[in-house]
Amino acid sequence: MSEQSVAHATFVIEHVYAAPPARVFAAFADPAIKRRWFAEGEGWVVDAFEVDFRSGGSETSHFRQIGGPAMGNDTHFLDIVPDRRIVSAYTMIVDGTRISASLGTVDLLAEGSGTRLVYTEQAAFLDGQDQVASREAGWRELLEGLGAVVDG
Repeated sequence: MSEQSVAHATFVIEHVYAAPPARVFAAFADPAIKRRWFAEGEGWVVDAFEVDFRSGGSETSHFRQIGGPAMGNDTHFLDIVPDRRIVSAYTMIVDGTRISASLGTVDLLAEGSGTRLVYTEQAAFLDGQDQVASREAGWRELLEGLGAVVDG
């Protein structure tokens, strides 16, 4: 049996989009749009993607890189303020093993005719299975993909 451990980390990412807050928020709220930037991508297979976007709702996605292990993301929406804020708690699972549990907050701030998105994650990385650098890099990539959707 391997030793159990937990490593805590917090990171913040800011990204500015040309689109207004309502359009950026819609890219989180609309399951078809969110699937495009959050779950799909070259070299990825989406096995399941289900969303009940409301405070108290949930999101479940199962995906994998071609030839890679099965991965999962189980999210619970804790607080949603349209066009302004999304707070969620989520766990990540790789090949049947839970690797992390996180609290993520998306703040949408009007900036001129666009939006400054501030993403803050407070994470517990479990048993050395993941680390803050890879998680932050993953979120940076996701937020770039969001930009491709909302900014055209």
